[in-house]
Amino acid sequence: MKRSNRLTLFIFIAMVLGILTGYIVNVSYAETYGGGNAAQQVSADNIALGNTAGYIIGLSTGKGTNGEATIRKFADNISILTDIFLRLVKMIIAPLVFSTLVVGVAKLGDIKAVGRIGGKTMLWFISATFVSLFLGLVLVNILQPGHSLNLPVPDSHASSGVAAASMTLKGFFQHVFPDSVVNAMAHNEILQIVVFALFFGVATAAVGEIGTVVVKFMDSVAHIMLKVTSYVMNFAPFAVFGAMAAIISQKGLTILLTYGKFIGQFYLGLAALWIVLAFVGFIILGKRVFTLLGLVKDPLLLAFSTASSEAAYPRTMEELEKFGCDNRIVSFVLPLGYSFNLDGSMMYMTFASLFIAQAYGMHLGIEQQISMLLVLMITSKGIAGVPRASLVVIAGTLSMFDIPEAGLLLLLGVDHLLDMGRSATNVIGNAMATAIVSKWENSLAAAPVPQLKEV
Repeated sequence: MKRSNRLTLFIFIAMVLGILTGYIVNVSYAETYGGGNAAQQVSADNIALGNTAGYIIGLSTGKGTNGEATIRKFADNISILTDIFLRLVKMIIAPLVFSTLVVGVAKLGDIKAVGRIGGKTMLWFISATFVSLFLGLVLVNILQPGHSLNLPVPDSHASSGVAAASMTLKGFFQHVFPDSVVNAMAHNEILQIVVFALFFGVATAAVGEIGTVVVKFMDSVAHIMLKVTSYVMNFAPFAVFGAMAAIISQKGLTILLTYGKFIGQFYLGLAALWIVLAFVGFIILGKRVFTLLGLVKDPLLLAFSTASSEAAYPRTMEELEKFGCDNRIVSFVLPLGYSFNLDGSMMYMTFASLFIAQAYGMHLGIEQQISMLLVLMITSKGIAGVPRASLVVIAGTLSMFDIPEAGLLLLLGVDHLLDMGRSATNVIGNAMATAIVSKWENSLAAAPVPQLKEV
């Protein structure tokens, strides 16, 4: 069996074991588990008083204080596995993005090539962002999930605990351009790292032969970081086990019944987006689009199980090069995609914002909805590929359109489950973007690069 297939199998087994472990813990320690429908266990008094903690806890595990404390302690301890893995991934992201992008830009040779490829890349990103946001907007209007969720809404003055994102033009540009590359790397600000790497790569190419040493050094660093990545990926199944055990032990399977229709509708939207992306990919790449989808199954499963598209970044890069994408294109397009092309997160923003408005009985006209779409196209750029980052942007959008921010409480209980789907979709979107730009640049190999089989 190939090493990649073994990893997929181990991740899947870890996911199943994590769900079973979490379920056993939840059944054993949640004192009111199975005592009725989860929606009926929510305390209307707590919601009316704005007791958000009681609202969320009542929704998932009932009112048993001892059981809740035990489950919370178990979830905190088991999630250490996931935290270790995500921290290891974050450890390699900055040097990997910087080294590969500098090498890619320097090897392109001149700023005209960078501008040409960058223009094609941004054309795809803007188009994909618009399609994702628009599809979410259309589906939420057709499905009306906010009207069908039979739960009392939180008090409109309650705090969601999610800080709103800065929606100012000045704040946007401050987020794009770094004041310190060291600070940007320390906080894994991918967009800021990309900006500095572009300047550094273009300058390295411009100085000619003197820069050759730097390019060779950065190329060595990139290969070393990819080797480190292969070590880190061996820990992925443990991280998946910890993530699934933690979320299921806290939320239980009952929450899936309560929110089942809403979760199903959102995943239906993601499936529609996958079909759209695959269809466009088929038009441009032909039948090879199915090969691409097969190759990214590992990073796809990893992003889904950890709810972090960032965790899948190194593996996605490897699979795209196997597919035949020019490594210069991969190292240029993929980092940009993690700031500008998070398709699953984009769809969630319009879907969630209008869902909350519907839950509060607010009607937004078509003009307001289009305005929301355009605002999100700008404010969502640079969003991190980490869990719950989308909620920060949504919180800012709700305040702009006078929608109660407390409505986020309706989503917090199942946000992790939703984040799993949108993180996987982000991987598909970025992989498709990289392959298509490679095709447009005539830099896509005729067939996937042959790989040695492991016994």
